[in-house]
Amino acid sequence: MFENFSFEYPYILMLILVFILLDKYSKLEVVSYYIANFYQNLPHADTKNYLKIILKWLIILSTVIALASPIVFTSIKTQESKSIDIVLSLDTSGSMAMTGFNPLNFEQSRWDIVQDVVKDFIHKRKNDRIGLVIFGTTAAIASPLTYSKDLQIDIVNSIKLGILGKSTALIDGLTTAISLLKESKTKSKVIILLSDGEDTSSIVPLNIALKFAKKYNIKIYTVAIDEGYSNMLKLISFNNKTKSFHATTKQDLYDIYRTIDNLERSSLDDKQIIIINYYTFYFIAFSLVCSFLLFLFRPIKELI
Repeated sequence: MFENFSFEYPYILMLILVFILLDKYSKLEVVSYYIANFYQNLPHADTKNYLKIILKWLIILSTVIALASPIVFTSIKTQESKSIDIVLSLDTSGSMAMTGFNPLNFEQSRWDIVQDVVKDFIHKRKNDRIGLVIFGTTAAIASPLTYSKDLQIDIVNSIKLGILGKSTALIDGLTTAISLLKESKTKSKVIILLSDGEDTSSIVPLNIALKFAKKYNIKIYTVAIDEGYSNMLKLISFNNKTKSFHATTKQDLYDIYRTIDNLERSSLDDKQIIIINYYTFYFIAFSLVCSFLLFLFRPIKELI
């Protein structure tokens, strides 16, 4: 506690020295008469006089200390999270039902693998908001930006292939993801666009989507799976000045999402909060108590 004890106005403590000097050099001179053995014949009052002097100085000291505003400050460390807003834009077209992408399990479809990888990625991004967009013949928001990872994993598990049609509206999926991020106030905004083929049914032109991404300062990582290493995905990442990835196996896809996870890391900033407690009242209260006691020790005629 005493390590953090301080005064807001420490210079006021100099008044204590002023009172000491006044007490020493400005005493009232009175006429004195010496009568031999007179003191011995009076009742002794030394203790009472000492108490009055002590009380007087306690009043002075506590009042000056109160004026100096004594404080005790407590420092609390906090961490402020600088999170990233991420939208996963996922291809749910008919071709995602194809198998053979996992050498260890040829019966597992591309979509089954994507679900596993995406759920693992979502689980790791504990400090970030994540949104989900899916696209087939059209595009739709599956989940808004949220910190609720359990909810998003449940949504990923519930998505059925072909729910939005069998074609691939890749650019519409990108545009829908941009619409989720455009109102975001975070400094880092990221889209991970995954598909296994070229665009076949988008309404929005690619150049319009890229302009919006630039306007809202959004990074776009593109991920092509299996043989679907499309020129459009490479073009998107090239114009956005980010990376384009190509996965030929399930393990490749895991590695790609881990790479993106390492590229886009949220951070924690250490901050300090200072809590100040004022103790002026205690010294004022002590001074008043001492004043009351001094009043009791002084005769009535001395107070008039």
